[in-house]
Amino acid sequence: MENDPELNGKYLGTISKDFVVVSETLREASYQVRKRQISKYPIFVFSRTQVPVGSNFLAKEELALEWNINASYLEDFMHRQLVLEDRIEDFKAAYKDPDEFCCLFVVDGDFQNFVFIPYPED
Repeated sequence: MENDPELNGKYLGTISKDFVVVSETLREASYQVRKRQISKYPIFVFSRTQVPVGSNFLAKEELALEWNINASYLEDFMHRQLVLEDRIEDFKAAYKDPDEFCCLFVVDGDFQNFVFIPYPED
């Protein structure tokens, strides 16, 4: 579950631009998901159009972003069979420290992939 080269070339610039704007909000949301023991594995879904994964968290129109952002977590992805049962341990092994990295699931048409982006240094 490495960062896909297609993701790096085609999407990383626009995702990074939006991520800088919302990174502190996402960091706090990730902390709250873990603190409230909802999940140890928060995931934020970045999509150009609304998708039925997770809960609507930040609408692109509200913050002049290019991406909508939904809040979710591993167990929701398992329930929706986006992470299959035989891949759960692989996902957990690839998941990076949520205090330092944000787990994004990027959706754009047929393209779907996970990416881990470091939070900006304070």
